[in-house]
Amino acid sequence: MAATSDPQPAHDHPSHDKLADGHEHASEHASEHLHPTGLLGRLKELVAPHSHDAADSVDQALETSAKGMRALVVSLAVLGVTALVQGLVVLWSGSVALLGDSLHNVADALTAVPLAIAFSIGRRPPNRRYTYGYGRAEDLAGIAVVGFIIASSVFAAYEAVQRLVHPRHVDHLYAVAAAGLLGFLGNELVARYRIQVGREIGSAALVADGLHARTDGFTSLAVVVGAAGVGLGWKQADPIVGLLITVAILSVLKNAARQVYRRLMDAVDESLVDEVEAVLLSTPGVRSIGRVRVRWVGHALRAEAEVVLAADLTLAAAHTIAVEAEHRLLHDVKRLTAALIHPDPEGEEHHSTTAHHP
Repeated sequence: MAATSDPQPAHDHPSHDKLADGHEHASEHASEHLHPTGLLGRLKELVAPHSHDAADSVDQALETSAKGMRALVVSLAVLGVTALVQGLVVLWSGSVALLGDSLHNVADALTAVPLAIAFSIGRRPPNRRYTYGYGRAEDLAGIAVVGFIIASSVFAAYEAVQRLVHPRHVDHLYAVAAAGLLGFLGNELVARYRIQVGREIGSAALVADGLHARTDGFTSLAVVVGAAGVGLGWKQADPIVGLLITVAILSVLKNAARQVYRRLMDAVDESLVDEVEAVLLSTPGVRSIGRVRVRWVGHALRAEAEVVLAADLTLAAAHTIAVEAEHRLLHDVKRLTAALIHPDPEGEEHHSTTAHHP
């Protein structure tokens, strides 16, 4: 016997008396309770924000997808305008460094395409083939975003080496520096917004895309520093700074790739498992707990857990406790939208029949 819940549209809360009658009470709470918290920025997060799978807020699946789409549209608009202004300055100044930076911004804006496709696909309901739904499309989009970061780092390194080997004269240095600063500000604004929304809705792919925007912002700063160096008579300043920025991009790449990899491998923050166990143990009637599994499906969490109950309980009483445990999980664990609770009677080993199976 097990209690299960899947995301359903929000309704008015039924009475707690319905707990023993079925699963509908708990399922109606799956996406209804929000726990918003402000993001407290830390200095180290200016380079690579810490990923904490159990943080920030709970939203319905459709609402979180809508937030993600809105973040992508805003990002595309900001970076599109930034790239357009930089392109005009490139035509005026002939700066190859700024040309590379504007191309970076175009590429960064285009990362919105796989993410938008993923959010759109993720809206589809589960079916008999994709029984867990299409949330994993976000993780596949995360791979594409990591690929864009790799391409950015390779392109930045190539351009820096080319400028070392073949120095180029740059005109209108003030305009170039201003355009580089604009590129940094535009990318940093987009990065903060993407990372914030990504963490709010639990989308590793959107967070990785925010990190990608941040790498291009660093590249824009290289244009500013390089222009200042050239203005002071040091022609190699721009390419040397470009190489240093490439190292920073690789550092961010490592963090983004690790985050996407962990999501693909069903990794969760260990404190999230502790939280699920604590909620289960606090449920009246639960004597102890067995195995607990938690996984991400897109930006939603699913849990499976074994709870040990008194051996003399009736089937109906055991079911009531299981549904209450599920109900508490859906209320208390952020972004948890479905839970499967398996009750075991206390005492003898009741899984001997399946114990030899992995």
